[in-house]
Amino acid sequence: MRKICKALFLALMAMFAYHQADACTNLIVTPAASTDGSVMITYAADSHQLYGELYFRPAMKYGKGAMVPIYEWDTGKYLGEIPQVAETYSVIGNMNEYQLAIGETTFGGRPEFADTTGLIDYGSLIYLTLQRAKTAREAIHVMDDLLQTYGYYSSGESFSIADKNEVWIMEVMAKIPQFENGVNINKGAVWVAKRIPDGYISAHANQARITTIDFNDKENCLYSEDVIDEARKAGIFSGSDEEFSFCDVYAPLDFGGARGCEARVWAFFNRYADGMDAYVDYAMGYDLKNHMPLYVKPNRQLSVKDLADMMRDHYEGTPMDMTQDIGAGGSHLPYRWRPMGFEYEGKRYVNERAIATQQTGWWFVSQSRKWLPDEIGGRYWFGVDDAATSPL
Repeated sequence: MRKICKALFLALMAMFAYHQADACTNLIVTPAASTDGSVMITYAADSHQLYGELYFRPAMKYGKGAMVPIYEWDTGKYLGEIPQVAETYSVIGNMNEYQLAIGETTFGGRPEFADTTGLIDYGSLIYLTLQRAKTAREAIHVMDDLLQTYGYYSSGESFSIADKNEVWIMEVMAKIPQFENGVNINKGAVWVAKRIPDGYISAHANQARITTIDFNDKENCLYSEDVIDEARKAGIFSGSDEEFSFCDVYAPLDFGGARGCEARVWAFFNRYADGMDAYVDYAMGYDLKNHMPLYVKPNRQLSVKDLADMMRDHYEGTPMDMTQDIGAGGSHLPYRWRPMGFEYEGKRYVNERAIATQQTGWWFVSQSRKWLPDEIGGRYWFGVDDAATSPL
């Protein structure tokens, strides 16, 4: 709990009001950064309205003309239906039979980039893709096809997309609708995806993180062709292509995005990489120009246990340690109830938002292991409720 000025307090409260239902954390480990060569990602589905649901979608074959209904994952609202593919793959939770795993965190982004006519919400995008793709690169193309064909219903999202060889971060925003005769002629999404280099770790936590685009490196960077044109058309970017930064243009960072979101990424980097003291002012929201890198090289290889333990983090041993501030009380309790900020005797305070939180519905650590057959190579470690109080 920390005293902060009024402007920063209001910024933080605006961020938390937006992300209350969709505040999640993803941690990412590449093969050479893991103890056994696994590709690993984590995901905490944090919401006051989520429960410990482990989904199973069996592999199926469909006849010509079959349709699949689309329901918004968060609310169950019926959005419409789209044609089904001839064959779908088996999916348990957020991992399919080919060891492809997908997680997400919501960053929101500029509110004008919202399309209420879209058919594909972020949850449907994940589970449709897991049923239709075998690799991370194929998943990115499947996601792009779904988004451009049927339109994107959700706000800005970051996706972790991992297979048995590599892992990518993909960030997505809906296009601003343009209507002619009641029909949106500008449906679809803008996006960029970057491959995390082998031997490195990465993370995202409700704040867009991809900056510039490597236009000449299609092996490690993919993007929608209109990702810059849409920003120029909206009047939010006027620089050169080389100056374009996806996160800065579509989801500008503020105090709340740093303190409530990027700080969780910093906590992961700080535990397993050297030199992260240089970014503590950024994580705490005091120097927003001191950007953390998208990925860092860990000082040792990480195990499943390391990732599970990181999902239980409350900033212990850092300047934001939730067991040590005045809100912890005599029992050093690292939990804070809503609201995330409050005023007392004319002073404004903010509670930290750590990776571990009481409103987690479920969480996982996925392992994709290329040296084993797909039938036994994919491991999906699943827990319900707060990661700090659930076994794994």
